[in-house]
Amino acid sequence: MKNIGLYFGTFNPIHIGHLVIANHMAEFSDLDEVWFVVTPQSPFKTKKTLLDNHHRYEMVYEATVDYPKLRPSKIEFDLPQPNYTVNTLAHLMDKHPAQYTFSLIMGEDNLKGFHKWKNYETILENHAIYVYPRVSEGVVEHRFKTHEKIHRVNAPIMEISSTFIRKAHKNGKNIKPMLPPEVWKYMDEMNFYR
Repeated sequence: MKNIGLYFGTFNPIHIGHLVIANHMAEFSDLDEVWFVVTPQSPFKTKKTLLDNHHRYEMVYEATVDYPKLRPSKIEFDLPQPNYTVNTLAHLMDKHPAQYTFSLIMGEDNLKGFHKWKNYETILENHAIYVYPRVSEGVVEHRFKTHEKIHRVNAPIMEISSTFIRKAHKNGKNIKPMLPPEVWKYMDEMNFYR
């Protein structure tokens, strides 16, 4: 069975920081592949800065096409909203019972608030979590520091954010080096985030 790492996010847009972390997880941990799970826009919270689902998925597709261990996923697009990670995991396990095991990938900042996630105990019971370092405030709870299913991966610390990219682009700054070339091309042609 392949061990799949699920990397959730809006990827608005996907940038080189996302790719570096995902590739590091695929190459330097026991994960076989990393799937970028593109989070759909919530029908209850429409944000003007969030591109339509299909555009964000297309950019993730373009960014990962040359990386055999990285794949885009729009699995959450078809799930009822609002959706929770525990539901996505259950859906994926039902869909691929014998083919894959699924693990979560999250930044250390998310681990600090993990105890607030819906059914986090169920997630930990059934799935491993791979944590990459982030510069952030707060403390990881002791039980998560020593938990057998939580694996720390010494991935590079990436301090690039999609928010920064969107704002800088809107202000006419050259953000091209922060994006995979195909993503920059798509974004530029579609005139996004101007």
